[in-house]
Amino acid sequence: MTDLTVWHDGACPLCRREIALMRRLDRRGAIRFVDVAGDAPADCPIDRAELLARLHAREDGRLLSGAAAFAALWRAIPLLRPLGLLARNPLVLAGLERAYLGFLTVRPRLQTLVRRLG
Repeated sequence: MTDLTVWHDGACPLCRREIALMRRLDRRGAIRFVDVAGDAPADCPIDRAELLARLHAREDGRLLSGAAAFAALWRAIPLLRPLGLLARNPLVLAGLERAYLGFLTVRPRLQTLVRRLG
């Protein structure tokens, strides 16, 4: 079984919802989720600001960021595993990374919207 740790921004309403969904889908408890919104945990592999800016994961000792981190997360969840395996293709991963970068540009506005909606 893969050793997977995912660092996320627990203060972000979008991240909280997505991580809650991933926790529900992770029925085997294969993923260790670490909220870095408060004090940085002792095992943070990089600067806390970087962890808050993008999704990061460590899969079998290898630090991943952005779309690659999402792909690792998907591979650990049986329902999403085919998407994660597909993302091992460099062209697919590059496309997912471009989409993720686009999402990051609208993320602040989406966060505001989600906060207003409650």
